[in-house]
Amino acid sequence: MISKFRFNPSWLYCLLFYPLMGSAQTSDSAVLSHASLPNVIAYALKNQPVIKQSLIDEQLVETSLRNKLSAWYPQLNLNYNLQHNFQVPTNIIGGNPVRLGVNNTSNAQFTVSQSIFNRDALLANRSKEDVRTQARQNTGVNKIELVSNVSKAFYDVLATQQQIRVTDENISRLENSLKIASSQYNAGIVDKTDYKRATIQLNNTRATRSANTALLDAKLVYLKALIGYPDSLTLQLEYDTLQLEKEATLDTLMRPDITQRIEFRLLNTQRRLLAANLQYEKWSYLPSVSLNGAYNMNYQNNQFGKLYSNNFPNSFAAISLSFPIFQGGKRKANIEQAEWQLKRNDEDINKLRNNISSQYAQAMAAYKSNRANFLALRENLALAKEVYGIIEMQYKAGVKTYLEVLTAETDLRTSQINYYNALYQVLASKVDVQKALGEITY
Repeated sequence: MISKFRFNPSWLYCLLFYPLMGSAQTSDSAVLSHASLPNVIAYALKNQPVIKQSLIDEQLVETSLRNKLSAWYPQLNLNYNLQHNFQVPTNIIGGNPVRLGVNNTSNAQFTVSQSIFNRDALLANRSKEDVRTQARQNTGVNKIELVSNVSKAFYDVLATQQQIRVTDENISRLENSLKIASSQYNAGIVDKTDYKRATIQLNNTRATRSANTALLDAKLVYLKALIGYPDSLTLQLEYDTLQLEKEATLDTLMRPDITQRIEFRLLNTQRRLLAANLQYEKWSYLPSVSLNGAYNMNYQNNQFGKLYSNNFPNSFAAISLSFPIFQGGKRKANIEQAEWQLKRNDEDINKLRNNISSQYAQAMAAYKSNRANFLALRENLALAKEVYGIIEMQYKAGVKTYLEVLTAETDLRTSQINYYNALYQVLASKVDVQKALGEITY
């Protein structure tokens, strides 16, 4: 016995929604397992909505170009009409009313036209590559800006993480010192001053850590938003301090080259488009020329069933020329406007040249200052570690007071935090220099 097939609605649900569920799971699993700076930047370039919008804009430009260039191709059209006359039209001929026509008519018209000269289509054809280039360059501007902001946000998060790590180390030392001070106080070796000082210092350090933790959460949220990373997923940054120190080095003898800046190339592209627009306005004095033709099929019969038995065709071919003689000075005004836009673009290039020099000078000055500060603070950190180690041993030997230990601990913590802050400031200022030099390219 053959069983009948029975449709189950759940199968349709699976067929329709399973691919979507799979894609959603794939999206949720896009976790940055190795969140180094290059990987974070690559993730941002792939998932940031601004970059996605720029790529969509490129596709919109491409479709717009295809739309405009379609005017170069032959244009074919078909018109069809079927008409039944309840009353045949009447005309007066020689003073007598005469019915002219039949009860049923039908006609079909095939038309073809080809532009010979059309300034809109000619402009689209001549400027299409520059329009595409402009769209890609706009995407490049957004990518460079994104890379710069992501790099700085990455370093900012690292600086706060290092502050928390240093604070944790300091809390561990203070807890140990508090135990020693408490033991010495209970043993009657010292008064309660050392014990209270250790408690105060420990409470202050814990409060600092809580504040830095809250600040770190906010900075991580900003970084996630910047790269398009899901806020519900964990982002654990990877870094190598020694490698970062090496990357902080920069050749300070380099000079900016305006041709390396994406903004300059974008302005040059805009200039070519403006020049093409000027030519377009000058073409307004030329006529528009096109070829066109048509083939008409006309069917007429009083009997509807025999309507298509007889055809009375006609056809023609023609050349059309359209030339505006006077438009109130509109064409001249448009040409002058296009010329002024071209001159303004030249001034934009001069303005950019001055701005690049200013940006580079400021960025390089900040880098040199931060670099010098970093080198000094790196030396201070080494000295603070040495001083703290010596004073801690002397305190345990009863030579130094606990106040001197607390002072050394404070100096060490401050030196550590300042060192890491200075390192990330150098790296961030290096990004500004590279941006001013046009070395960040995507």
